[in-house]
Amino acid sequence: MRPVIVVVGAGPGVSGSVAGRFAAEGYDVGLLGQDQAVIDDLVPDLEARGAAVGHTVCDVTDEQAAREAVRRFGEHTGRIDVLHFNPSAYREKDPLSLSVPELLEDVALGVGALLTVVQAARPHMSAGGRISVTGSMAADQPWEGAASLGVQKAGVRNLVHSLDKTLAPDGIRAVSVTVRGTLAREGAFTPDRVADAVWAAVARDDDAWTSEVPYAG
Repeated sequence: MRPVIVVVGAGPGVSGSVAGRFAAEGYDVGLLGQDQAVIDDLVPDLEARGAAVGHTVCDVTDEQAAREAVRRFGEHTGRIDVLHFNPSAYREKDPLSLSVPELLEDVALGVGALLTVVQAARPHMSAGGRISVTGSMAADQPWEGAASLGVQKAGVRNLVHSLDKTLAPDGIRAVSVTVRGTLAREGAFTPDRVADAVWAAVARDDDAWTSEVPYAG
């Protein structure tokens, strides 16, 4: 039986490249995203790489809908080997203009939704399973013009550390891949290069495991 990756926050950037990288390694793919047209664009390439592809359109801040979507993936495939989490909110507001409700809304997407999908995926994961998250240098070097993004990335990295410690006794590990650069169409920080870094982080053995891996190109 082929291994399965579920990509949460599926889109045309890093998440789409992660799906493609794992499909090329022999994984079937579940896509969870907000835009049907974007998901439809990803499917043909994944199928051309030999993957069976399932997909659901869902707002991952809708806890019940997100749980149900992940549960259906797990029940259909019988397993979830890798859960990749990509969502974050980019809101161009500095700390003096950002409201508390706006901050909490963004954190609900960029951090809270990880709890939802991990809890839903856990019954379908077994020893050797992996959780990966697209991290960012904004966790350590936030741009004040989009203050909530740094809070999200610091928070999700912290949550990954806790998830890894909680799940390690069951042989399931979690990692945040901290992208220390700006995504671009060329060079070291293309989505495909970042996806290669995610694959390398996930493919490590337990004895070499760390719950954060920096990618500096």
